[in-house]
Amino acid sequence: MNTHENYIARCTQLAKNGLGTTYPNPLVGCVIVHNGKIIGEGWHYKSGEAHAEVNAVNSVKDASLLESSTIYVSLEPCSHFGKTPPCSDLIISKGIKKVVIGTIDPFAKVSGAGIKKLMNAGCDVTVGVLEKECNELNKRFFTFHKKKRPYIILKWAQTSNGYIAPDTKNQRTPVWITNPYSRQLVHQWRTEEQAILVGNQTVIKDNPKLNARDWHGQNPIRIVIDRSNKIPKDSFVTDNSIKTIVLTSKQHLKESTESLIYEEVSTKKNIAQEICTILHKHDIQSVIIEGGTTTLQSFMDENLWDEARVFEGNLTFEKGILAPNFTKRLPLTKKIEKDTLSIYQNDQDYNF
Repeated sequence: MNTHENYIARCTQLAKNGLGTTYPNPLVGCVIVHNGKIIGEGWHYKSGEAHAEVNAVNSVKDASLLESSTIYVSLEPCSHFGKTPPCSDLIISKGIKKVVIGTIDPFAKVSGAGIKKLMNAGCDVTVGVLEKECNELNKRFFTFHKKKRPYIILKWAQTSNGYIAPDTKNQRTPVWITNPYSRQLVHQWRTEEQAILVGNQTVIKDNPKLNARDWHGQNPIRIVIDRSNKIPKDSFVTDNSIKTIVLTSKQHLKESTESLIYEEVSTKKNIAQEICTILHKHDIQSVIIEGGTTTLQSFMDENLWDEARVFEGNLTFEKGILAPNFTKRLPLTKKIEKDTLSIYQNDQDYNF
C-alpha cells in the first residue's frame, strides 16, 4: 500500500466500530495527518451524533496544525444540513486544504456535492483511494440507495445430510443443529444488521424470540410473513418487546401500534420483491433472512440476496425438511468447533 492507502485503510478500520449503531447513516472513519503522523482520529458512532470528521477534528490537541494537515475520510464528506451540520463546511472552516476520500457518497443529497464544495473552496481533493474496500464497507448503505432495497443476508443451519429441521417434534421450541459458539456468532450478526425475517411456520414451530440475547448490542427489527394470520397469540414475536413488522394479506390486516406494525403483501408471486419494497419504505438497510426453507427459497428464486451464511452441524436427521435448493458457488469456509460455516457471495454486479 502507498501512504494514502494506509491512511484510508485506517479509516475503514475505525468505521467498522459503528457497525449496527449508525443506521440509517453510513459507516465512516476519518484520520487527520500532519507531517506523516496521525494527530486525530474519529468515526461515526450513531445517527444524530457527530460525524467521523467532527470527532477526528475534535480529537486534535493542537488545532493550529489543522491548516497544514491532510484529512482522510472513507466516504465523501456531507454537504447538507441533516441532524448535524455539513462536514464539508467544517473542513473548509478549519482551513484544511488537503482532503483524501475513499469513495463518493451515493446518497442523493450528497453524491458529489461535498467534493464540489471542497474544490470550490480551494481544497486539493483526491478521490477513489481503496474505493473497492470503501464500497464494501458500506455495502448495506449503498445497496439501499442504489438498488432501493435492503442488503439481504440468507442464513440457515443444516445437518450433515442436508436437513434444515426434523420432520416432526413435540414441543414448540427450536431443535439446535449447531453448537453454542455458532449460535453466539449468529446473535452477534443480529446486532450488526437492521432487521431479521422469518416465515410463519418458523414462528409456529419454534416460537423464536429473534433477539440478540447472547451478544451485547441492539436487537434487530423483527419481520414476520404471516399472510393467513396463523401465528399463535402467545408468540414471542408479538410480545411488543421489540419493534416487529407483520406482513399479512389484506383480509388479515390489523391496526398497527408503535411496536407492532402490520403491512399488506398482496401476492405470493414475486413476494420477495414486494417485501423488499416494504422494507425500503421503512428505511431498513439490511436484513437477515433466517427461514424456513420456503421463505429462503423465495429470495433465491427471485435472485434477491447478497450473502448466504450456511452452517453445517455435526449431526443427521433420518427425515425432515430439506435445506434450500442452493446453486453453490465457491464459498469462504471456517470451522467453529465441529460446525462448518460457509459464506457465499451472490455473483451479481455490485459496481456502485
